[in-house]
Amino acid sequence: MSADAAGAARLTHLNAAGEVHMVEVGDRPASAREAVAEGFIAMAPATLALVLEGRAAKGDVLAVARVAAIQAAKRTWELIPLCHPIALSGVSVQLEPAADGNGLRLEASARTTGSTGVEMEALTAVQVGLLTLYDMLKATDPAMTIGPVRLLRKSGGRHGDWQRPEAAAEANGHG
Repeated sequence: MSADAAGAARLTHLNAAGEVHMVEVGDRPASAREAVAEGFIAMAPATLALVLEGRAAKGDVLAVARVAAIQAAKRTWELIPLCHPIALSGVSVQLEPAADGNGLRLEASARTTGSTGVEMEALTAVQVGLLTLYDMLKATDPAMTIGPVRLLRKSGGRHGDWQRPEAAAEANGHG
């Protein structure tokens, strides 16, 4: 077997013939699962001031971004072709100024008790929340930049817990 064929056999969305399919999760035991993701949107200092002072032309952009992020998590299966519909037990979204002071940080967590994880729901929530901020502020600052977006940690499921190494160092006071 070639290296390419061996790699393809390990990809869960490909069957033995190399065809795309939806992964069967019905035989997996249900477990409590959570995923936390974050993303950033950089913007001009004047734009950030408008947002933080509640003076953006389109109103409370932070509240709208939170709702958009939650809605996106709930509809991830409609956006990402091979994702399963998941009964989410909770989604939370936090928005705060980025540590570097050049924009906003959005963190989303998604939770369920089920047979598949919620990483995609958390990541989709972050992306759509950030896109909503861009949409609501683009007239003021079209040069805003989105990114990076990344998974911070996940828990539950057959692969167990995982945490981004630099997030673990920061949580332990080493970052």
